[in-house]
Amino acid sequence: MLNFPPRRLVCLSEETVETIYLLGEEKKIVGVTGYAVRPSIVRKEKPRVSSFMSANIEKIKRLRPDLVLTFSDVQAKLSRELISEGFNVIAFNQRNVAEIFAMIETLGAILQCSEKATELVKRLKKKITKTKLSLKLPKPRVYFEEWNEPLITGVSWVSEVIELGGGLDVFKSKSKSSKAEGRVVSSQEVIEADPDIIIASWCGKKVNFDLIKQRAGWGTLAAVTSQNIFEIKSPIILQPGPAVISDGLSAVSHIISGWHNSVTNQQFFGK
Repeated sequence: MLNFPPRRLVCLSEETVETIYLLGEEKKIVGVTGYAVRPSIVRKEKPRVSSFMSANIEKIKRLRPDLVLTFSDVQAKLSRELISEGFNVIAFNQRNVAEIFAMIETLGAILQCSEKATELVKRLKKKITKTKLSLKLPKPRVYFEEWNEPLITGVSWVSEVIELGGGLDVFKSKSKSSKAEGRVVSSQEVIEADPDIIIASWCGKKVNFDLIKQRAGWGTLAAVTSQNIFEIKSPIILQPGPAVISDGLSAVSHIISGWHNSVTNQQFFGK
């Protein structure tokens, strides 16, 4: 059954969960992805019905959702399966900051809380403006590593956040590919880019800093010799929702600010 506005929602990706909570409509959520961690209370109060690529269809049936929300081509097969089972499905596919804002506004319209959605977008845009006002030169070259086997660099919204935070994404052109295989880079390409900063966020597993440092030829990279290798937790950088701006941008900006301080100290002390 489809009701408007929908009264029972199942969210199979984390960013829609966070957005709906921020809109104050969380009572309408009856089931979530197992990866949902924002806000933290969601782990206690909402049933988990899926991983990212698969779901417990029978459990979702028992929850009787008016609408199921999915994300990206990675969940295309799952979305098809849900549709074939008779569920109403909306599959979002936001890939950059502007589309993240559009996703928020779209959810606001669907849930008939457009004013709250617009206000949320305004707050996030103010965060961007405030960050821009604090930017310094020079801009460090940043390599973002989304996965390590093979090496995969960041998607469009990650690249945007790096630049909004004051850095230069060394693989900006590759970030335009929505599919991971289009963002694969070789170790030699990273060596040739010689980033000042390496930021890693390996979705689903902890970053191994020693492994990064010990890669053949990486010992002379500026980021390695200056010990500017960092991890940002995937929920605040790899999920295309409000957290990317509210927390991910802050994390990137903080890392770049630290790099500036280290460069200033080296110049002052002649090291």
